[in-house]
Amino acid sequence: MVRAQSRVIVKEKIKNDQEEACTLDGAVDRHGRPAIKRRTGTWIAGILILVNQGLATLAFFGVGVNLVLFLTRVVGQNNADAANNVSKWTGTVYIFSLLGAFLSDSYWGRYKTCAIFQAIFVIGLVSLSVSSYAFLLKPSGCGDEGNPCGSHSSLHMALFYLSIYLTALGNGGYQPNIATFGADQFDEEDPKEGHSKIAFFSYFYLALNLGSLFSNTILGYFEDEGMWALGFWASAGSATMALILFLIGTPRYRHFKPTGNPLSRICQVVVAATRKWKVQISDDDHDLLFYERDGIKQTSQNGARNILHTQGFKFLDKAAVITRKSDNDKNNGGDGENIDMRNPWVLCTVTQVEEVKCILRLLPIWLCTILYSVVFTQMASLFVEQGAAMKTNISTFHIPPASMSSFDILSVAAFIFIYRRVLDPLVERLTRKSGTRGFTELQRMGVGLVIAIMAMISAGVVEIFRLKYSIKDCNSCESKASTLSIFWQIPQYVLIGASEVFMYVGQLEFFNGQAPDGLKSFGSALCMTSISLGNYVSSLLVTIVMKISTRPGWIPGNLNKGHLDRFYFLLAALTTADLFIYIICARWYKYIKFEERTVGDNAHDIIDQCV
Repeated sequence: MVRAQSRVIVKEKIKNDQEEACTLDGAVDRHGRPAIKRRTGTWIAGILILVNQGLATLAFFGVGVNLVLFLTRVVGQNNADAANNVSKWTGTVYIFSLLGAFLSDSYWGRYKTCAIFQAIFVIGLVSLSVSSYAFLLKPSGCGDEGNPCGSHSSLHMALFYLSIYLTALGNGGYQPNIATFGADQFDEEDPKEGHSKIAFFSYFYLALNLGSLFSNTILGYFEDEGMWALGFWASAGSATMALILFLIGTPRYRHFKPTGNPLSRICQVVVAATRKWKVQISDDDHDLLFYERDGIKQTSQNGARNILHTQGFKFLDKAAVITRKSDNDKNNGGDGENIDMRNPWVLCTVTQVEEVKCILRLLPIWLCTILYSVVFTQMASLFVEQGAAMKTNISTFHIPPASMSSFDILSVAAFIFIYRRVLDPLVERLTRKSGTRGFTELQRMGVGLVIAIMAMISAGVVEIFRLKYSIKDCNSCESKASTLSIFWQIPQYVLIGASEVFMYVGQLEFFNGQAPDGLKSFGSALCMTSISLGNYVSSLLVTIVMKISTRPGWIPGNLNKGHLDRFYFLLAALTTADLFIYIICARWYKYIKFEERTVGDNAHDIIDQCV
């Protein structure tokens, strides 16, 4: 009887311990205590973040997807200027992602950064809605295809640009952090949660695209018909709902404490290596490993892990070399804590050095993704203008050119399913004998570049046929300038969607996985800034092409007089060259290697806090 009761007590204790077990990756709850698995994170928090992302994306694309038409019909800009301004604005959105990532990794943490920038996002959208309704949409009822608006004062235009760039600041600062914050909700040291963490990035990108589906179809239709104020107010309402939903999940979230200013750590490595430029490094790297072991304690307080030493960039290794003076101090009975040990501008840890190496290795891969973003950004600018110059009616129903991007979204949803459920398991079975497991992130990004080339070729061919069926007596029209149906654009949108699944989802996983623990938001920001620079490069290319091509240029107001097909083929050629450079960089890249997480000297305190 006593033995049976003892078994029951033991089982209950084991069950309670399992229920109160902490995460193994060093995550904490909102009070700064070690996060308990059962009470925090996992898919409950993950789904809240996915829905939040969907609503925020709906709000953002409710403005962005038709901004090029707003600039032409309401503000009065021509096609080339409108396309350039949209590219600059979209690029600025993603430039602000660097600011958000810096504040998140250094000082605020991901939760606080997401909340603050989402609030700015809401303010920008409300301001845009008010300024458009009160000042820009004059005379009343203007803004549709056949009824452009009048001129606007400098003050009204300044308020408009302030509003859209506040929107850019809010969305840009929020985007890289919400992806990483969502991944934080899964303990990668737990096999089941680790698998969920990988799946989260695919579902995150799917949520992003499903959110834009509504804005590209329903909101896009209303805005194309001139109901801009309604569309902007709907975006503001969606962003407000996203912020409220995000705040509701506060008790459930897991957090990682910020690790301090990464710029100072990087500068310390460069300065320390420069000061020791005469130091010789031994072949077995014993000095480097020795310092890391004695000079830094691994804890589970912020989830940071030591990074193992790698070959390459030998000059930077000198920053972690313990000088002979330090060794002599220890041999003479001293504590070894001389000025070198205490001064991070003289002696850095191996982990610090490897952080800098990691960033240097990521940069060539990142640079190769910029040209892909040039291709991607055409979907929000030139694809829309090309579609507007085609037959957009089915009987009496008008198809907004911007709504064609819904085929891109459907393609993304389909190819995420095909990749995760069909292609990746198939490749894994085929390559199992060689010791690999499916596509690597770098391989997926390469496939994305190949599909992007196909998309540009498809767009160029469609443009050739659009010109072939152009309306000959349409000398001044800027829309419906061809009898070719807009549905011939479907292949280029589908190919862009397929390439996104391989490129952008692969990028999110790659940069998040390869970034050091203290720079995870920076890793996601690299993905965003590649889109940013892609928009700027696209704007630059359009400007150069318009200046060097014979008048009226490749992309005039009346596309029937231009050669948009040549621009698409130019992008295909540039992306092909970029693919070859990318293959070289991918073969050169060395993956980061972390030490296994260990619990430090405060292990018993952490266990007591959990149970």
